[in-house]
Amino acid sequence: MIDLMLVKDMNAVADLWASDGIAEFPFAAGSSPRVLRGREEVRAYLAHYPELMDMKEVTALTVRPTDRTDTVVVEWTATGRTVATSQPYRLDYIVVLTARDGLITLFRDYWSPLSAAAAAGGLAGLIDSLERKDV
Repeated sequence: MIDLMLVKDMNAVADLWASDGIAEFPFAAGSSPRVLRGREEVRAYLAHYPELMDMKEVTALTVRPTDRTDTVVVEWTATGRTVATSQPYRLDYIVVLTARDGLITLFRDYWSPLSAAAAAGGLAGLIDSLERKDV
């Protein structure tokens, strides 16, 4: 998946999901979705990623097995540049990934919305959306 992201083949990344696979983002904030249901929602979500973030390299990658044979924990760091600002970024991720028959059934991504918004040049918009949100 990371290799496909580096070459910006988002359709191929989405094809790694089971048709009913789920992507969850427990720390999502603002307008970012918390759950994507099914391969096609994942595909739509990823479609414009290369227009926002130009991921150039994965500088760290650790895969940790769990007591379940179908689940791993993946820690990774991506670097690149933000397309809108041309500024460099570094983002850290922790993903709990479950697969069945070679396809992703659950992808729980613990990324930082603050770090991602700052990297994308949208921190002010994220803060504004949080302040407008009804509690």
